[in-house]
Amino acid sequence: MVVMHSLVVIIAGFMLWKFIKEITKPRKMLTPFLESKRPQQSPEFDYSTLSNYRAFKVNHTALNLSISFDRQTISGDVLYDLTKIAQDTKEIHLDTSFLKVSKVEIDNVSTENYQIHERKEPLGSQLTIKQEKLNNAFKLRLCFETTDKCTALQWLNAKQTSGKPYVFSQLEAIHARSLFPCFDTPSVKSTFTASIQSPLPVVFSGISTETTEENTYVFEQKVPIPAYLIGIASGDLASAPIGPRSTVYTEPFRLDDCQWEFSGDVEKFITAAEKIIFPYEWGTYDILVNVNSYPYGGMESPNMTFATPTLIAYDKSNIDVIAHELAHSWSGNLVTNCSWNHFWLNEGWTVYLERRITGAIHGEATRHFSALIGLNDLKNSIDSMKNPQRFSTLVQKLNDGTDPDEAFSSVPYEKGFNLLFYLENLLGGTEEFDPFIKHYFSKFSKKSLDTFQFLDTLFEFYPSKRQLLESVDWETWLFTPGMPPKNEFMTTLADDVFELANKWISHAGKINDAEEFARIFSVQDVSNFNSNQIVLFLETLTQGGSVADSSFDWSEHQVAAKSLLSIYNDNIVQSKNAEVVFKVFKFKISAHLSEYYQDLADWLATVGRMKFVRPGYRLLNSVDRDLALATFDKLKDTYHPICKALVKQDLDL
Repeated sequence: MVVMHSLVVIIAGFMLWKFIKEITKPRKMLTPFLESKRPQQSPEFDYSTLSNYRAFKVNHTALNLSISFDRQTISGDVLYDLTKIAQDTKEIHLDTSFLKVSKVEIDNVSTENYQIHERKEPLGSQLTIKQEKLNNAFKLRLCFETTDKCTALQWLNAKQTSGKPYVFSQLEAIHARSLFPCFDTPSVKSTFTASIQSPLPVVFSGISTETTEENTYVFEQKVPIPAYLIGIASGDLASAPIGPRSTVYTEPFRLDDCQWEFSGDVEKFITAAEKIIFPYEWGTYDILVNVNSYPYGGMESPNMTFATPTLIAYDKSNIDVIAHELAHSWSGNLVTNCSWNHFWLNEGWTVYLERRITGAIHGEATRHFSALIGLNDLKNSIDSMKNPQRFSTLVQKLNDGTDPDEAFSSVPYEKGFNLLFYLENLLGGTEEFDPFIKHYFSKFSKKSLDTFQFLDTLFEFYPSKRQLLESVDWETWLFTPGMPPKNEFMTTLADDVFELANKWISHAGKINDAEEFARIFSVQDVSNFNSNQIVLFLETLTQGGSVADSSFDWSEHQVAAKSLLSIYNDNIVQSKNAEVVFKVFKFKISAHLSEYYQDLADWLATVGRMKFVRPGYRLLNSVDRDLALATFDKLKDTYHPICKALVKQDLDL
């Protein structure tokens, strides 16, 4: 027995020695250029928070909330279970924004020794709590109420919905501080519980648990998440199953359409993702299809993806957005960027995984076709930027307090995807890259990281390919503005699209007779195109063909433009797919077909998704500023606060 005990001690000592050796061994340097860019400490400090988040560990967060539709407020308290990391700290700094704080308690003892400082745009107002003696482990409770300036919530009255009031949250990037006092940084993760009182059904970013209290909804999130991933919505919500671990929630009038759109496909996405990465850790995967004013395609609120109703295309052609939000369950939610400077680690990885999922289901040609459409979106995004030199780099520098919302664009999504796709091919294809995917997400699971930790892990995982990785033009990929280096994509699904678009442009320059166009072109040209191909077709036309001839101007060939719309009316113009509808408007505006200007203005009253609203106003502004301004003035209060603020910037208001 003594011998056995001695052997256990020796083995334990050896394992401890091996662990200490592993964590203290010197890190291999990256390239000299990358080392010159490395922050002093990784993960890099988040300059978009006013909290002293590095002084504490948040073990758990409990929200106790009450929703008032009459007053349009959410009030209640938040209870933090904290452990000190900085032993000498005597202050707690939290983020708030347009928030009332009425009470602060430390270990159940009320304190008046707190202050909300003067607002510092756009980061809000720092809440400082002073305490001469803080226990190593303690509970912090704060009572609060939102105000009418809250940027985290949108309230809608019964006339703006199907008949009952509605509220939903959107906390990314720095709007959680407008809902409750918090360490509002993706660097801080904790488990959550929430008890929410509301006269109408509630959904939350967690798993619902039983309660006997009337009009009270209780949830638990067992996986640590940052504050920005909290999602709350309440309204006239109905639900229906769409898979063995998935339910869709929405207003009753949309329920049948939503159930049909998503049934059978969500589970395929989940199982495809699990094969690429590892098993889904969150239990359930549900979808909330929000009201029209929802500003994003989707938000990856854990367990409850918030989605735009523009996904309902009546042909399942837009559900790849769900593959994107699902992929966030690993990239973004489980493994998170430490600050918004490194947002591409969330979104670039997610687009990469989304396309791997859809590629696994629909074939490799579909993955490459999606990448080609993404490149178009990226070019349009960079071309429309007011400051592309700053905001089109992959790694951002928001250290001067710039609002992360200002840097929001296709860049972290598409430029990030293109880098990962390039690395996949550089390292030998998916067979060589997939083991790294599993390693990366396992290593950083439930953690937040920066780009340099990603790079360290990449170089460490491929020691035999170090020279290959050192040859990568990291400066261009990570820190240079503009389009990324060019990848080669399969064009199987794009070739027919480009051929037809080029044919139209070629004939538009020579013919000015509608009957002649009707003899050359027919509805059969596009009868086999799917919605994504139609989107690429319209975008290619608008850009002047597959070679993007900017000198071609559809406004000088209006007969051709009108003929195209007439010939393809049933297959394209009458589409209910919002992606197609918007591209049709873009084509009409590029041709200066003034009879459609008011139609675009009217359509902007039916959507709130910024992907359509912002470029929609820019298009309208380019041909009829008075109509654009009048339309925005009429509709501005129906849009989400984030959307409203960004459109004001777009219109130079």
